[in-house]
Amino acid sequence: MPIEEPVDYYEVLQVNTSADPETIDRVYRLLAQRFHPDNQQTGDERRFRTLLEAYTVLRDPEKRARYDLLHQQRRQDRWRLVSSGAQVENDFEMEQIVRLTVLEALYTKRRVEPSDPGIFWHEFEGLIGRPREHLEFTFWFLQQKKFVTRDDHSRLVLTVEGAEYLEQTYRSNLLFYNVPATTENK
Repeated sequence: MPIEEPVDYYEVLQVNTSADPETIDRVYRLLAQRFHPDNQQTGDERRFRTLLEAYTVLRDPEKRARYDLLHQQRRQDRWRLVSSGAQVENDFEMEQIVRLTVLEALYTKRRVEPSDPGIFWHEFEGLIGRPREHLEFTFWFLQQKKFVTRDDHSRLVLTVEGAEYLEQTYRSNLLFYNVPATTENK
C-alpha cells in the first residue's frame, strides 16, 4: 500500500504561507462555491472535503501554528532529500530529462483526455519525484518557450508548439534517455 503524501493546505487553498485570515476566508468562499458537491458544473466532493479540511486548519490560529511547524519541516526534508539523492553527472542533462518528462506527461494527458488536458503543479511532484521548488525552473522554461501554458484552473497544459517539439525531437530524445553518462576513467 503506497504511503500518502501529506496535503499542502496552502496549495489546496492556493494562498501564500503568509496569507492573512481575511484572504484565507475570501479564497475559501470562492473555491467552496466552485467545488461544492451541489454545484452541477464544477462540483467535486473529494476536493471540497480537502478544501474544508485545509480551511479548518489554516483559519484557526492554534491549528495553523502547529501545521506551519510541520509544513516547514516537510519543506526542509524535501530539500535535504533531493540534494542528497542520486548524484547526476550533469545537472543540465537532468534538467533536460525533467523537461522531456513533463512534456511527455502533458502530451499523453492531452491525447488520453482531450476534454481535460491539464495537470496541476503538485501532481508533477509525484509523477517526477522532485519537489515543487525544483520544478519551478522547469515550468518557467517551458512556459517561456511556449511549450506549455496555464488553463483557467492554473493547470499546466501542452501547447501546439510543445507537441510539435516533442514529436520532432522524439528519436533524439530516445537516444538521450538511453545513452549512459560517460566517465573520465576509461
